[in-house]
Amino acid sequence: MGRTWKSEEEVRRAGILGRVKRGDLSQVEAAGVLGLSYRQTKRLYGRYREGGAEGLVHGNAGKRSHHAKPERERKKILALVRKHYSGSSEERFGPTLAAEHLAEDHGLPVDAETLRRWMLAEGLWSRERKQKRYRKRRPRRAHFGELVQMDGSFHDWLEKRAGRGSLINMVDDATGTVLCRFEEGETSWAVLETLRAWVERYGIPLAIYADWKNVHQYEPSERQKQAGECPLTQFGRVCAELGIELIAANSAQAKGRVERNHGTHPDRLIKKMRLKRIGNYTEANRYLDEEYLPQHNAKFQVAAAARADFHDACPPQRRLEEVFCFLEQRTVSNDWVVQSQGR
Repeated sequence: MGRTWKSEEEVRRAGILGRVKRGDLSQVEAAGVLGLSYRQTKRLYGRYREGGAEGLVHGNAGKRSHHAKPERERKKILALVRKHYSGSSEERFGPTLAAEHLAEDHGLPVDAETLRRWMLAEGLWSRERKQKRYRKRRPRRAHFGELVQMDGSFHDWLEKRAGRGSLINMVDDATGTVLCRFEEGETSWAVLETLRAWVERYGIPLAIYADWKNVHQYEPSERQKQAGECPLTQFGRVCAELGIELIAANSAQAKGRVERNHGTHPDRLIKKMRLKRIGNYTEANRYLDEEYLPQHNAKFQVAAAARADFHDACPPQRRLEEVFCFLEQRTVSNDWVVQSQGR
């Protein structure tokens, strides 16, 4: 049985070579129209004269690729996807994440794009990307530690196995290096604990990019403006003592690096913790430190444009204890009494 399937390009070529056969075009002119070399056009025209339009159909059209995986392996992989990585639109794994776990958990390496085609054909994947307004991305800072973005994401991270929690997320602007922790909420203690973890692991960053939130910093009142006072939160005070510049982000897009991380973690992290059957945030933080963050950073972080590390050295433990604490000013009265919270 002859090969009859033709692509749009082959149909177009047949039309142009037909004009050559009728004498409307020379082979040199046809080569210019086709965007091919004269020798290649000459070979195509030879095939066209012998077999007509059918002679232009590629010899491999309709044939199974020599590199294709055996059908038995394809069915086995798709059965595992249905069993472990399928479900509702929120539960199912995307082809990239599913391919990672097929290799790690089942010893079945498969290219993510190949798996995507298989899943689409079987109705296991039908995600449509939403078209977003294009925004030109700000270039990365050149040095590791030059700027770290910080934000919290309140979410049902453990689904129905525990209550909602906040993922306090820090991302280095130059390299994409991530450090994050689960806390009950985006409180002062929560952001201070996360910052301390970063300082102990990498050192003191030059600057932190964070929201205008009462936890991080807030705009002065009219009275404070008139008095020339600069209000400091506990987080702001700690940054000041460590010499960290605190920069306020005026929009979510301004701290796009950490915002994009918030888009990655709900997809990957939630599904990975479901597979691990993690049931509380203590276990979740242990999983972050021991497995998830090392794997995530190895996969997604990039090399900084400049070699120098802009982190300052981590202070001694005693100094950290004196810095990472709550400090409040109180006035001592004449009878040596200090009042706090009405007492």
